[in-house]
Amino acid sequence: MNDKKNIPDCRKPSLIDEKFKMELPGIIDDIVEDCDNPKCFNHIGLTQIPSVESITEILTLFRDILFPGYFGKRAINRHEVSYHLGTQINSLFEKLSHQITCAIKHECRRYETPCDYCHSKGLSEALELIKKIPALRKKFASDIKAAYDGDPASKSYDEIIFCYPGFHAITIYRIAHELYRNKIPLIPRIMAELAHKVTGIDIHPGARIGDHFFIDHGTGIVIGETCVIGNNVRVYQGVTLGALSFPKDEQGRLRKGIQRHPTIEDNVIIYSGSTILGGETVIGNGAIIGGNAWVTKSVEPGTKVILVTPELKYHKSKPKK
Repeated sequence: MNDKKNIPDCRKPSLIDEKFKMELPGIIDDIVEDCDNPKCFNHIGLTQIPSVESITEILTLFRDILFPGYFGKRAINRHEVSYHLGTQINSLFEKLSHQITCAIKHECRRYETPCDYCHSKGLSEALELIKKIPALRKKFASDIKAAYDGDPASKSYDEIIFCYPGFHAITIYRIAHELYRNKIPLIPRIMAELAHKVTGIDIHPGARIGDHFFIDHGTGIVIGETCVIGNNVRVYQGVTLGALSFPKDEQGRLRKGIQRHPTIEDNVIIYSGSTILGGETVIGNGAIIGGNAWVTKSVEPGTKVILVTPELKYHKSKPKK
């Protein structure tokens, strides 16, 4: 016979809830106290930091402005273009200038370098980037053409704009790169990580990438901060353009501001799974790097680097009865 005293009373959930909730105030006090620990990180009492959600909205606005009629909720005709773009660009200017201002203010307060021009700097930098939209559209047109010419599976330019993760990553990279060049803190890296999260392609906004650039498939690609890529370059999935080592100064700190990543000259093709490392490594014009190659020294123009096919062994097992 069961002992009814040991059976929990599930008819009184509110009493059970209170029993556990009574411990929460003590936990909260511990966390608040830990916020005063200088070895731990928090953002209390500082200026507003840029918002990931707002930057996501900014990238959505950019895409709609760069490619009118593609990503909106309804079709637009030629007579509506001026009104549509005017509305979108005004919204973009307000959101972008605010986020840039937040980033600059955060940098000033965090590193105790106060200034009195954060707001005007945010406005001017946002306007400067919006002025570059026509030039960016020309670059994107070249990238779209590169994808169409380089991928026999592509059926149309529209398919590339809508569907190709490589092109999506390049779009965000080129926007982030313009901000990075102007030394806007935080926002370029946030944009790059948003692209990385969606596409699996990790392009540092500091990399310099030429025109007519095509990423095929793209998953797992890494392009480092100081990488330099020329025109008409094609890169396949799983490629790493990385650093060979991390030089340190006399105090043992990592040296920054030096080229750590390779230079890829014009008309190079890098096939899937290849790794190219080192700031002194130059892949010459027209070179082809075969799949799964590991390259840590320069390659002459027009050279093919091919990994010798490894020996495969097949073991046939007897079928189970």
